[in-house]
Amino acid sequence: MSHSMIATTMFALMMLLMITGQRVFAAIGAVAAVAALALWGTGGADIPFTAAMKLMNWYPLLTLPMFIFMGYILSESRIADDLYKMFHVWMGPVHGGLAIGTIGLMVLVSAMNGLSVAGMAIGATIALPELLRRGYDKKMVTGVVQAGSSLGILVPPSVVLVLYAMIARQPVGQLWLAGVVPGLIMAALFIMYIAVRCRLQPQLGPVLAKEERQVSRAEKLRLLRAGLLPLIIFVVMMVPFVNGWTSLVESSALGAMAAMVAAVVKGRMNKTVFENSLRNTLGISCVFMWIILAALGLGAVFDGLGAVKAIENLFTDQLGLSPWMILILMQLSFLLMGTFLDDTAMLVIVAPLYVPLVQALGFDLIWYGVLYTVTTQIAYMTPPFGYNLFLMRAMAPPEISLRDIYSSILPFVLVMVLALALIMIFPQLALWLPGYVYNQ
Repeated sequence: MSHSMIATTMFALMMLLMITGQRVFAAIGAVAAVAALALWGTGGADIPFTAAMKLMNWYPLLTLPMFIFMGYILSESRIADDLYKMFHVWMGPVHGGLAIGTIGLMVLVSAMNGLSVAGMAIGATIALPELLRRGYDKKMVTGVVQAGSSLGILVPPSVVLVLYAMIARQPVGQLWLAGVVPGLIMAALFIMYIAVRCRLQPQLGPVLAKEERQVSRAEKLRLLRAGLLPLIIFVVMMVPFVNGWTSLVESSALGAMAAMVAAVVKGRMNKTVFENSLRNTLGISCVFMWIILAALGLGAVFDGLGAVKAIENLFTDQLGLSPWMILILMQLSFLLMGTFLDDTAMLVIVAPLYVPLVQALGFDLIWYGVLYTVTTQIAYMTPPFGYNLFLMRAMAPPEISLRDIYSSILPFVLVMVLALALIMIFPQLALWLPGYVYNQ
């Protein structure tokens, strides 16, 4: 059996195991282990072991639990409630203003945690009931919450970009900075769509009642200060890192400490908040560890087979495709896999194959990291089996059906596709800021 056939068989077996409902890390790890033993005998056990040792020696991995803990502290202590009140007061007089404010809330929440799930949880529990109570169209608001949560894995500190950095061997700081401008562009496009749509159809996003808008200037300014909190946490975390005063791990610890101090100062820290944050952090961190271990083992086996070279030859020599055509096909494969996998699973499955291929084709891996995050987010927001859609169904109130969720997300998916096209056509949108900061 040829090396390319072996690689194809491994990939197909892995997909089969996942479709049948097996754990992601178990499916990946089992295929890698069986293939290593079958190809190289008992000596093949050294391949995943060496990969595991690489992971244990990768110091930046310590950032994952720190960022996850920071996100949960801010979520459990309900600091985001104050942020929503701020947007509620300032944006209420505008048609669709609360929906626009929700996107703004998601941008700030994304700067405080690196998980889209945390953003969706905050949006579904805080923003969604308020928007529905004030007469906003249910299809509009469910789409807004889902679209806003997608910013969580793009705006730093993105946990997914940390994982990509490890697998692609790229600097985390540059990847984070690369996600800033595309994240803000996507947020701006969401806001433009909401503003135009609600201007044309005012019933979708009515203005607040006059009595709710009668808030003193002093109160408005007090609420505006609530918006400074995530910015302060972001500055405390990012400025020392970008200036080289602290390492990535030290910066993540600063962010976690800043979040805890903020919760204490606000009087929101108690035993329940701390225990829930700690328990959730431990659970998610362990899942990430197992997935990364399995992914590195699989990548080592693929590397030993020469599968990447075989795929490159298939696309370039045998099929005669241009680098850009190959890149587009790779992005389409993410859209297909996103129907039944989450972003982390997609990354660890295909990264061992795609990252070396992207590098061989002459594309920038920092830029490709941003493309990956946007594409995967589109993937699992796309009907019929998008991961985010079912997550939204679990969090949404009973009056919002799965049909409503499906129809609500389509306009925002089109907006995200537009943002993806802009980043592909103009790579400097992603590469300008890291190049400027790091003087490249």
